[in-house]
Amino acid sequence: MLHPLIVVALVVVLVLIQGPAGPNASDLAIGTFGDVAAFMFPVWAWAARALLDTQPDEQRALTALAARRPSTPTVAGLLSAYGVNLSLGAVALVIPLFQAIQVESPGSAILAGCALNLLVAIPGTLIGAWTSRALIPDPGVSLLALLSALTATILLGLGRLSWLSVPLIGWLRAAHDGAKDFTSRFPEIALHLGIWSALVGAAYITAARRRS
Repeated sequence: MLHPLIVVALVVVLVLIQGPAGPNASDLAIGTFGDVAAFMFPVWAWAARALLDTQPDEQRALTALAARRPSTPTVAGLLSAYGVNLSLGAVALVIPLFQAIQVESPGSAILAGCALNLLVAIPGTLIGAWTSRALIPDPGVSLLALLSALTATILLGLGRLSWLSVPLIGWLRAAHDGAKDFTSRFPEIALHLGIWSALVGAAYITAARRRS
């Protein structure tokens, strides 16, 4: 997990450390939360895939046999990957959080920004899981599938089928429309992320169970 951490650390040092300034600093600070979620989304998918691929096939098979429920190893893997992604997200959010507090952004908008990143880490983790070795054994095909899934997610969000995708464009627009608009639109975005994650997560658990 060193490579994703290095990427996140570089972005924090080179980009995020330059805090917002000017009369709109409060709204700009809130917009940064949306930017961080958009940047971290592919990083979370990459990190989840890398973590899930570290477990040898033999160990995965033994764990599945030892578990009382066939889905337990799959769920445990997802939770582990999500936990790692939360740690990466915490590294990325430390400076934006401090900056938002420093420019006195509304507390409700700051909480919504943090919650947004917690929620976006879930579909990021799931996309990484769908392209892991448990479902796609070939590393080259797996990497291609990861890139294709991330690209498709972004492209779907631009058209009429945006309801099928992770609402990346939606949360970016809301975050940059100001703290008030972001706070008011956050429940809708959170519901969209929750439904998408529940459906895709359930499908992944079913597919992984059939493969084991």
